[in-house]
Amino acid sequence: MSNPADQGRKVTIGSYLALAFAVVFFSGLLQSNEWYGVFDFTTLNGSFGNVVYSVNETADGVQAATTSMRGKGGSGARDGFLFALTLIPTVMFALGMINVLEHYGALDAARKLLTPLLRPLMGIPGNSGLALIASLQSTDAGAAMTRQLKDEGHLTKRETDVFTMFQFSAGAAIVNFFSSGAVLFTLTNMDGTPAVTSSIGLAVAIMFIFKFVGANMFRLYLNITEGKEDKSTQQPEQKQELNKETA
Repeated sequence: MSNPADQGRKVTIGSYLALAFAVVFFSGLLQSNEWYGVFDFTTLNGSFGNVVYSVNETADGVQAATTSMRGKGGSGARDGFLFALTLIPTVMFALGMINVLEHYGALDAARKLLTPLLRPLMGIPGNSGLALIASLQSTDAGAAMTRQLKDEGHLTKRETDVFTMFQFSAGAAIVNFFSSGAVLFTLTNMDGTPAVTSSIGLAVAIMFIFKFVGANMFRLYLNITEGKEDKSTQQPEQKQELNKETA
């Protein structure tokens, strides 16, 4: 995802445009079956079709019952293997898009814009911003991008742990909330009054706030149990980034 020759390259207007596209692409804002859905990660990622697992004959003819690609009734390692196979397209697609966006400078722009925000909030560098955004729509994409950031030295082990805590509390928050949780706000009482008095905006805000709270509680736990992270344990790229910040 990163090339040593690209380190320290100048952030241009093209980099910011690539970052803006990445934010829209991974955020789920354009998730739709309309034409603009081609600019959304989940829409382009698509879904598997259904396979028939049983056929029941009735007096009216034949009715075919369907299920997902994994079938029905699986268990153990074999079912786990089939589940893992369903993750491969998502992970490969996400990493492929990140490499394309990184080529156009999106990660450089994210590092410059988001480090002043994410360092105080969670103690992680700004180039993890795209993984953060992707995790709001897809846990698989967010996890794969975070792993690649760690493998390439952008994140230390502690930063990865804290960032993972943020991601997997209310994982894929945007997609899961608006596909299932948001329906609760349409319920009404028998007299026609709303059954849920809160607003969708307030629910989303609380969810996001406590994702940051959870990450910082774990960050505090690590500080208590392991002590504060020593600068000597940071990756060379992070040392260079911190030196630029203090210069």
